[in-house]
Amino acid sequence: MKKNEARKKSTAPVKSDGNGVEKSYAAWIAALKRRYRATQIKAAVAVNSALIEFYWNLGKDVREKYVGTKIYGTGFFPRLSIDLKGSIPDAEGFSTQNLRYCLHFYELYSMQPNFQQLVGKLVNVPWGHHCTIIDKCKNDPEKALFYVLRTLKNGWSRNSLLNWLSTDLYEREGKAQTNFELTMPSDDCDLARQIVKDPQNFEVFGLKEKYSETELKAAIVANIESTLLSFGKGVAFLGREYPVEIGGETKNIDLLFYIVPLHRYLVVEVKTGKYEPADLGQLSGYMAMAKHVLNTSVDNQPVGLLICKEHNRILAKYHLEELGLPMGITDYELKKVLPSKAQLAKCVADAERQIAVTSKE
Repeated sequence: MKKNEARKKSTAPVKSDGNGVEKSYAAWIAALKRRYRATQIKAAVAVNSALIEFYWNLGKDVREKYVGTKIYGTGFFPRLSIDLKGSIPDAEGFSTQNLRYCLHFYELYSMQPNFQQLVGKLVNVPWGHHCTIIDKCKNDPEKALFYVLRTLKNGWSRNSLLNWLSTDLYEREGKAQTNFELTMPSDDCDLARQIVKDPQNFEVFGLKEKYSETELKAAIVANIESTLLSFGKGVAFLGREYPVEIGGETKNIDLLFYIVPLHRYLVVEVKTGKYEPADLGQLSGYMAMAKHVLNTSVDNQPVGLLICKEHNRILAKYHLEELGLPMGITDYELKKVLPSKAQLAKCVADAERQIAVTSKE
């Protein structure tokens, strides 16, 4: 009995002998959290650096050993993809498209002065960021390097980078910049989180270069809200992050409106990045919640509107057809008031036509 009592005493919670001990303990837990997070970031950055260096050398090999030879041609990358997947079946990143990115990656920066030193900076940026920069700056290494360095300086996530790439930031400031103070991102910035998981200009929205995705989305949502309200008395604004409770869970709709003449809720979902098929799935889920929770007997099927940075129109068209719901998709443009009244009106009209087609079926 005495041994058991002793064991119980040794595992009992530490009792405070005053506020000092409790505060010290809480501070220790907070310090451990920061230390663990820093270790996690450090490990993720190391893995990312090794991966980028591997892709750089792969692109270098292709360029120096095979470009211009008989083996190189339209079938080279598909063959290389098959052979690498066969040799390393448990590895990812050997798709035909990704292998082409490796070559473009090397070609884009290898002609830069002191490019060997440049690699030391490139490895600190996630591969997805590099692919985005390659797509937008494929034949302009100075512009590409500008956005690489700005990504490091400001800790941009991929979506933030994509938005800045759509502006004339480089044309306005790129050539005037001659030096950057490069630091690794802190553990609470967007770029660090991206590594672990794998603007008319922005003055219009009161944003500076070093903004978070949360700030970007808030600015876009506010602008969309004012644009939709400019439609007139027929559109009633119900709220941002509008809470809808269903099955014991609360989901928040980015923007919720009510189109009075049509007796329909307008559910708006905003994405700061490129369109993904899952975005329509999320939007349709919110539409279903609005229908079953908010609709009354006089209300019709809600209309959905997805607003994103850019989308593949053909792919989106197929997805919309498959879902068969009254939904529209539009891009926002940061170089002017976004999105335009005409853009949104067209999307709502397209959604209404979809309703008509669906009802006939």
